[in-house]
Amino acid sequence: MAKRSLKASPAGIQRAKRAFALKGWTQENLAGEVNLKTRQPIWRFFTGRPVDRQIFVEVCQVLDLDWREVAADPPADFSEPGESLGPRPLTVDELVAEVRSQHYDTIQHQCGILQLLDIGHPVNIDDIYVEVNILQAVANQQWLEIAELNSLAPTEFDRVGLGDIDQPQISGVEAVKTHGKLRVLGKPGVGKTTFLQHLAVQCNQGEFAPEQIPLFIVLREFAEAAKRQGDFSLFSYIHQTLLTAGIADPAQLEMLLTEGRVLMLMDGIDEVLNQDINAVIREIRTFSDRYHRNRYVVSCRTAAQKLALHGFTDVEIAPFSQTQIATFAQKWFVALGKAATPQGEARAMAFVTKLEQPENWQFRQLVVTPLFLHLACWVFQAEGQFPSKRTAFYKQGLDLLLGKWDETKGVERDSIYREFLLPQKMKLLSQLAAVTFEQGQYFFEQRTIEQYIEDYLQNLPGNALEPEELQLESEAMLKAIEAQHGLLIERARGIFSFSYLAFQEYLTARKIVATHNLRALEQALGGLVSHITDPHWHEVFLLTAAMLRSADSLVQLMKQEIDALVAQDPHLQDFLMWASRKSQTIPPKPKLATTRAFYLAMAQSPHTADQFALASTLDQGIFLDAALENLLVEFAVDRSQDFAYVHACSEALSNIMVMVLDAGFYKSLQQLKDQLPASHQSQERLQAWWQDSYPVWVEQVKHSIIEYRNIHHPWQFSPEQEQVLKRYYDANQLLVDCLNSNCEVTETIRQEIEATLLLPQKELEEREWQRE
Repeated sequence: MAKRSLKASPAGIQRAKRAFALKGWTQENLAGEVNLKTRQPIWRFFTGRPVDRQIFVEVCQVLDLDWREVAADPPADFSEPGESLGPRPLTVDELVAEVRSQHYDTIQHQCGILQLLDIGHPVNIDDIYVEVNILQAVANQQWLEIAELNSLAPTEFDRVGLGDIDQPQISGVEAVKTHGKLRVLGKPGVGKTTFLQHLAVQCNQGEFAPEQIPLFIVLREFAEAAKRQGDFSLFSYIHQTLLTAGIADPAQLEMLLTEGRVLMLMDGIDEVLNQDINAVIREIRTFSDRYHRNRYVVSCRTAAQKLALHGFTDVEIAPFSQTQIATFAQKWFVALGKAATPQGEARAMAFVTKLEQPENWQFRQLVVTPLFLHLACWVFQAEGQFPSKRTAFYKQGLDLLLGKWDETKGVERDSIYREFLLPQKMKLLSQLAAVTFEQGQYFFEQRTIEQYIEDYLQNLPGNALEPEELQLESEAMLKAIEAQHGLLIERARGIFSFSYLAFQEYLTARKIVATHNLRALEQALGGLVSHITDPHWHEVFLLTAAMLRSADSLVQLMKQEIDALVAQDPHLQDFLMWASRKSQTIPPKPKLATTRAFYLAMAQSPHTADQFALASTLDQGIFLDAALENLLVEFAVDRSQDFAYVHACSEALSNIMVMVLDAGFYKSLQQLKDQLPASHQSQERLQAWWQDSYPVWVEQVKHSIIEYRNIHHPWQFSPEQEQVLKRYYDANQLLVDCLNSNCEVTETIRQEIEATLLLPQKELEEREWQRE
């Protein structure tokens, strides 16, 4: 029997030492060359002690020596049956280390860089990646009532189906550690692929699962390759991939998989063509069951989650929080803003500050996904602000979801759309948005939206589908819109909506603007104006005004509808007449000097009439009216019946009187001030005055203000009239918002509308008469 160990002869030791010295190594270096974890066998070799024969031979080979010339009493051969002098089989740890080393550059190249939309150069993933959070409860598997959903405020709309902001979340990496088989769901652009790439890079660099080999598989590429070769085998596909990493023997891959030493990252199960999907899912199930000790992560769009995988846990990527948005913006402007770090951080801070402003809440609803956040940063980088016309931003976002996003990734979807081009897709979606929005349906049952699609298909030229075919076609189109574009999503079981309220509003406005002729446009605008008191339509008005080539007709129709709200109520008309006449007592345009003069006077103490004279002259009473109104509000509140409050009343009147220029009004206020109890009176007399005289005294103050300032009349509106006034005021605010939204309105019409805002019907008719 051949010896299982060998030892060096004295002459062999000397020969080995000379060869070792020529290498210039340490014993640790030599041990590493022979894939040994310790240098003990090397020490035993150089001291003539027995060494495992395989190690002995490998040491001699590394030193360029013939092992027979080094060994003491070398055997004639190693011809014992079943034994040979071939390479020693690697342990699984050694094999993992070798494959990780050989495969390192491939993973870094495949996953370590990103090609962002509209950015002409690759970006290092570590420079832009923000750790994602995971919702462990998938929202659209919940049961919710549609009536409850449709009662939500616009600002709450986009949260439905995404999980509550306060819902417990864990980091993406923690979810992968917790679940051996994980399916990560999410809407388009939420960062599923980037998350898997991040996991691959982290594993590659030893930061996550260092005992495993990361494999990143694009499932559509696997399906294409498997179809060409006629073999839907993940084992064969992985083996081909790892040939460059030195795994030529399938037995080695089998050992790695059996021992659970692979991190399988499979991206985009929803991107596999329908004709291949069953074979791919079947292979994933079979493979993951057979090699169940490995770690598996599969990404999939939420809409395609019905592609179930046995034994996998479904989780959903959470929308970005405010903190994650700020982190992403800082990384984006530093990495991509072509500025030094301080300038990039300053731009990111400006971006976040403007994003948090109330007028930009629609943008905040959209930028909770990396795709739209990247688009927003890109626009902000170019303009230094968000676009004044949000329509351009929405159009870019829709173009992304309807095709450009798949194009950049090289994804080809199944042809469900009957060869619809982008304009046809936009027309269909605009029709769906408009008809649901008109009905107040922000959430709708699946069959309802399928019927709307059927109605659209029936009106297409050359349509010859039978009813059953039409129904099947509508179901397929809904699935395509949901899975391919993410524009319609299932918020809860059987309940759909547009993925973002902003897109439903934009598409509704687009349907109005895209009307084919002038007469139809007038009818569409008339239909829009009928919703002028509905707050849900506020954004649609602004978007429509921004998209119209000329918004003259729209703003004129809005003005007519607003004036009609109060035209038939005499009491409200009297109220508007009073406001009109009162407004004529002050300059037509406020002067900044008025405000400066007022606050300069207020800053001086004690206050005198001379100090306020300039402000009062410039303003002609508007500040005085405001002060008087505040005074009466104070009097209407129950106060402590003590001399401190009496003194406060006297002081308030004194502060107001220094602004009064009218002698009669000044005398009236002075008389009222003199009626207040003196501080030297007893508490009993104060209480008596309070009970007997205070209410009368307040009424005298009101009467004096009404007589001399013509304000604070007891209008006594009914609850219905108060509601009408609220709607009237809000509708006027909407009209002003449209005029200030950079819409195309001729200057003459703009001036006329601004001049006639809030005027009573009588004055409007007089102006109309004068023009004729």
